[in-house]
Amino acid sequence: MTASAGGALPDARDIAIGPLDLAARVDEALAVQAAAFGLSAEEVGVRRHIVLRHLASPGARALGATVGRGRLVGFVYGMPNDRAQWWSTVVEPYLRRTGNDAWLDDSFAITELHVLPEFQHRGIGRRLITTLTDGATEPRSILSAIDTESPARALYHKLGYQDLARRVLFPSAPCPYAVMGAPLPLRR
Repeated sequence: MTASAGGALPDARDIAIGPLDLAARVDEALAVQAAAFGLSAEEVGVRRHIVLRHLASPGARALGATVGRGRLVGFVYGMPNDRAQWWSTVVEPYLRRTGNDAWLDDSFAITELHVLPEFQHRGIGRRLITTLTDGATEPRSILSAIDTESPARALYHKLGYQDLARRVLFPSAPCPYAVMGAPLPLRR
């Protein structure tokens, strides 16, 4: 769906949040991520394989935000955290230094959450993450976000996420990240 003749985007209430067959729509989802996160075509290609590998993890789930006839404008996916996963092995030393490494156990990890820029600041990201985590059986959630005071981090703080470790460096990432955790259910 495109903007109407008057240039307005669909009302936020007209955006449907529901289960997403992420494997079938991976390229569409990565186009959303590329627009929201500023990824190059090469980075999208690398992330495609990562997403498909994650979807094979037990308990992995995805939700999409769609408008009109199913145009994907946002998505989220996550899974029960596994200390053997690459992400956990990178963040574990940082969490151990802050006394927070127990957060890697019994947590639902938010792997990706992205909304097209023109649909941001309309509550879509909030609806996606709260709906996904409401279905988690784990007592808490964990995620990483670029370590800057961004709208994404402000949203996470409003939902109850607290900084567990900051200045976390991922190989090949151009800037540091913060690891954040929140008890479930998330704040409304």
